[in-house]
Amino acid sequence: MKCKKCRHDAVIDMRHHNLALCKEHYLEWMVLQTERSICKFGMFSHDERLLVAVSGGKDSLSLWDILWKLGYAVDGLYLDLGIDEEEPYSRQSGEYARQFAAQRGLHLQVIDIQQEYGESIPEMGRRTKRGHTKPCSQCGLVKRYLLNKQALEGGYDAIVTAHNLDDEAAFLFSNLTHWSLQYLGRQRPLLPATSGFARKAKPFCQFYERECAAYAILNGIQYIYHECPYAEGSKQLRNKSLLNQMEDQQTGFKTQFYLGYLRALEQGIFPQSQEDAGVLEKKRCHRCGQPTQSAGLCTFCRLVTGK
Repeated sequence: MKCKKCRHDAVIDMRHHNLALCKEHYLEWMVLQTERSICKFGMFSHDERLLVAVSGGKDSLSLWDILWKLGYAVDGLYLDLGIDEEEPYSRQSGEYARQFAAQRGLHLQVIDIQQEYGESIPEMGRRTKRGHTKPCSQCGLVKRYLLNKQALEGGYDAIVTAHNLDDEAAFLFSNLTHWSLQYLGRQRPLLPATSGFARKAKPFCQFYERECAAYAILNGIQYIYHECPYAEGSKQLRNKSLLNQMEDQQTGFKTQFYLGYLRALEQGIFPQSQEDAGVLEKKRCHRCGQPTQSAGLCTFCRLVTGK
């Protein structure tokens, strides 16, 4: 297998693109394609301040690396979820994030959930009425809230996340099987800012997971390899497995699936969410002042206060 550009030995074969590349040209291609996605969807400019959500995994560290190389003003935010009971998952992922930032002289903000709110994510999960199940819903709620809070309070112009094509296709598959219209209308590569909500962008939305992993490995980026221990047996991983089977049988299936969704969005098939339509602007949490769909406290404040 030879690189399509220079005919040297290729390190990766991307069949859906009919493209094989050597190390040099692959790393160059990833950076170029990321910039193209940013420009295509009008995500942000070099004059704006960005906050990238950092997990210590391959996707977020690769994205931060590329944005840094492209010259964007980007800081990182790592949320220590305290998932360390069976294995030191959060401690290890946090160490990789700190190491990455230190090597490049980048600024990383760290929020220790247990220190700030008195409980780790697993402890919050056990305390709530769904405490007998995995704390994934509590985890998602806390991450969304704190990312938005830090972006607004820090004066950042946009939140940047490293959701890749495998992530987007799996979420899309799940939402379509349930016809969750409120979520289908929000899975855009770019969500504009509204009152109380920062702009959100996903520059990696058209990269396969293996492409992000290849970028990290070829750059010598150290990252946490294993999934969150609570992800085992999750619906998201099952959906990814099903979509991988389809991809094996039909090269480029995930790309076409996602691009078809983007075309449907452009045609206005899915309704706007309450956030995008500005419905939440008049409702504010009595405790933190953030937008909420309910009277009184927002869902995050009810979680952390136990009310």
